[in-house]
Amino acid sequence: MKRLPWRTIAAVAPAAAILLIALWELWATFAVARGVAGDHDWAAAAAEVRAGRRPGDLIVFAPRWVDPVGRHELGDLIPIEVAGRMDAARFARVWEVSVREASAPEVRGARRVSSRWHGGVRVRLYEQTPVRVKTDFVASFAAAQGGGATAILEEVGFQPHRCVRAEPPVGGSLRVVWPSAELGRSIVGYVGLADVFTRRDIRAPGTLELLVGGQRAARVTVGVDDGWIRFEAPTTPGRAEVAFVASADAPRRLICFAAEARE
Repeated sequence: MKRLPWRTIAAVAPAAAILLIALWELWATFAVARGVAGDHDWAAAAAEVRAGRRPGDLIVFAPRWVDPVGRHELGDLIPIEVAGRMDAARFARVWEVSVREASAPEVRGARRVSSRWHGGVRVRLYEQTPVRVKTDFVASFAAAQGGGATAILEEVGFQPHRCVRAEPPVGGSLRVVWPSAELGRSIVGYVGLADVFTRRDIRAPGTLELLVGGQRAARVTVGVDDGWIRFEAPTTPGRAEVAFVASADAPRRLICFAAEARE
């Protein structure tokens, strides 16, 4: 068989490459289209969750940007106190509704019980051993001492969170104290900066310190892009004074925190 001269191959190669790229893009377009979740897919996924859900189950969506669609289908099963939860550790069962192979951080470390695709939407059920809470510092805020703070549902990191919001004075601190909190083996908490508009206008960070029995147990500095930051400190079971001290060098720094004493 006669071989093509190199000049002919060189002349044809760019056209062949363009043809291959066009074919690949055509295949990719159809592949993506097949993976896009439609209304029917979401309705079928929601029907599975509704059929298997038990009271007290948590429902989460992944990735985060699909949250509005998920809430449109299942929002009536997500009360405000659950939407504003500190984390998912209290829940024995978690339903994850996701697209594009995404996974929610709430199911990390949990045991997968079932998984099913409904077109472009996947429903997975997870189980875990829920934590036992001795003191919820947000729920028991009425027992705390110190002015300038309030228990509220706030936006932190573009997500709702039930938290204690503290606004410390510029260059100073604000102290919120539980004089006799019941403790377990650890205090687990989260902290972030509230309100997207103040985060946009004021870029300085804030700081939260945790004091147990007058001794520093944890210290977290949180910036405007950090979202909802987790912290944890070991404790001795029993009762002790627990204080959270918020500080900032800038005005209108809204520091929000939530914490639980857990066994």
